[in-house]
Amino acid sequence: MPIFETTKSTDQQPLWILNTRNTAYAFGIDEDGFLEHIYWGTKLPLPADYEAPGAYSRRMNVERYSHEEFPVWGDYKFNEPALKARFADGVRAVLLAYAGSKIEQGEGVDTLTLTFNDPYYPLQVQLIYTVYEAYDLIERSAVLTNTGDEPIEIEQILSAVWEVPRRDGYELTTLNGKWGGEFQIQRVELPMGKQVVERRRGASGFDSNPFFALAPDGHTSENAGEVWFGALAFSGNWKFVIERTAFEQVTVSGGINDFDFLWRLEPGETFSTPIFVGGFTEKGYGEASRLLHAYEIAHVLPAETVKQARPIVYNSWYVTEFDVHYENQVKAAEIAARLGVELFVMDDGWFGERNHDRAGLGDWYVNKQKFPEGLGPLIERVKELGMDFGIWVEPEMVNPDSDLYREHPDWIYEFPNRPRSLGRNQSVLNVSRPDVQAFMVGFLDDLLSHNDIKFIKWDMNRHFSEPGWADAPAGRDREIWVRHTQGVYDVLRQVREKHPGVIFESCSGGGGRVDLGVMRYAEQFWMSDNTDPFDDLFIQEGFTLAHAPLTRMMWVTDPIWINGRRSTSLEYRFHLAMMGVLGIGADLTKWPEADLEQTADFIAQYKAIRETVQFGAFYRLRSPREGALSAFEFVHPDGHEVIAFAFLSASQFGEYRIALHLEGLEPEATYHVEEFDLTMSGQALMKRGVPLAMKGSFVSQMLHIRRVE
Repeated sequence: MPIFETTKSTDQQPLWILNTRNTAYAFGIDEDGFLEHIYWGTKLPLPADYEAPGAYSRRMNVERYSHEEFPVWGDYKFNEPALKARFADGVRAVLLAYAGSKIEQGEGVDTLTLTFNDPYYPLQVQLIYTVYEAYDLIERSAVLTNTGDEPIEIEQILSAVWEVPRRDGYELTTLNGKWGGEFQIQRVELPMGKQVVERRRGASGFDSNPFFALAPDGHTSENAGEVWFGALAFSGNWKFVIERTAFEQVTVSGGINDFDFLWRLEPGETFSTPIFVGGFTEKGYGEASRLLHAYEIAHVLPAETVKQARPIVYNSWYVTEFDVHYENQVKAAEIAARLGVELFVMDDGWFGERNHDRAGLGDWYVNKQKFPEGLGPLIERVKELGMDFGIWVEPEMVNPDSDLYREHPDWIYEFPNRPRSLGRNQSVLNVSRPDVQAFMVGFLDDLLSHNDIKFIKWDMNRHFSEPGWADAPAGRDREIWVRHTQGVYDVLRQVREKHPGVIFESCSGGGGRVDLGVMRYAEQFWMSDNTDPFDDLFIQEGFTLAHAPLTRMMWVTDPIWINGRRSTSLEYRFHLAMMGVLGIGADLTKWPEADLEQTADFIAQYKAIRETVQFGAFYRLRSPREGALSAFEFVHPDGHEVIAFAFLSASQFGEYRIALHLEGLEPEATYHVEEFDLTMSGQALMKRGVPLAMKGSFVSQMLHIRRVE
């Protein structure tokens, strides 16, 4: 049974053990009524192996409090609080008393709910633990309820506090970066004190992504060693506080960022935190990623489309930019269809007076000068060519030069008597407002109801500034950081319910909104505006620490300006883009016929291996951060096919020779490596490796390996 409840103390205080396939997470109520963390790590054979609640209470108080499972602010404790509140009479300390538990059993997913009440004030707190036994993962969240007749102000509320066992030291892994350089892996020795990783701009972010991993310092690699890891399912402002105390306790507190945050909990209202999922493995960073990937595919991504192979996309932005019209879109579509593309996407410029980025955002009607008969003729032509049709939108944004802004100037975030700043010549709509949400649902529903559109690229090209809401309900203006994100989720939910089967892609100027929160409503992410394939080796490596390859859109483009239009071969670009959801964003109208023929061959190759790449187990064989050669591997869910890609940035002193060691094979099975006509056992492929000889700069090779039945 995944959730085991017992007692170990003489006072019969409860102890809970959450068991997964390989791990256990234990906590219990001590004799003073505190919920005390006890253990997180490898599953132990006996309930008696876990320490009884209250063991820490026999030591000094400060240490006991440092093991509190969900610390609230107040009393004699100084660790990061998960909850800080202010009651109607001005009292700012919270006290929680255990009131009961409930266990709900499902198929491979069991949930424990613990209920606590403040003995003196009308605040109820429920802590929710959902156990995913097959994936060695636990989801945690909290629900607050005001059971009284006066409002309660919530000043800080986190989803969970994770405590890891004492070790000699820890290495902290986070994903950091910038626009055009997202998901850079950063590993540092965890010092004494608090380390804060956060986002304050209204979306989950370029500079930091809501993921962490902790491993004993110097003892963990990609394929071996202990790793504790987690990811927050929230697309707004978030915060992780990683603390190493004087008692060598290490915790990760995470959830909604308390910066500029205040939530007014009215009588009878509830507030639910985002989910914070965490896990443990003894098999290194690679296994941590594979557990998250499998969980995302099985339980996070939209259920109605998750089993569908993601289509090969052509996006026409680089052909026309804003100058879209029927003729140039059809010209691009005809070339794309000839190559085997399955989904044609028209990007920005099709609506309102959208001839540049200074006007038109918010006016989501078809520009009749560009499309006199509407989108229908273009969509029909795309369908005749054998492709589905997709379109770009940016629903949360508005240009001051637009009909929407002129009609509803109060719909944007702003502070009275303060200047309004623009980003990319646009303002952010106040999606906290129900009327703005209704507008967004309305235009998207109308667009999808009157046009046969199978794909929506949802963009967000600027972050929040002047986050004011002048006519907000009393005391609720600082709720916008959460309400905006909730509003986006609700709009997506409503539109998906009205139009099931439409694929959504989340984009925010690249990877500015990539997380497990929006993943419940969007099948895939635009990983970065930087499509340089060498840079993308580093970006996609970090991306896959937390997110499945099935969710990453990767384009083949012409050389881009970010790196001085660095030239790489078509093969190198395609091999990189084939490691996710394949797309093309180049101006194909300017490509020579030889390149188009080669592109058709690559697309055919991708279709043949797509199931393995999109749904298989992913292995990072060699990191681009550690040498000139990087390599990655995909193993089909049933193991019959293995695809590996190797990338060499530059060779020196002749050929670069190496044995590439594969992972995840059946040791006793026999495999055939097609490119070298080699037949070897799985054990040999993993221990001896495949001999590679590569020469040149920015060269690549794909290996196709089949199990011999």
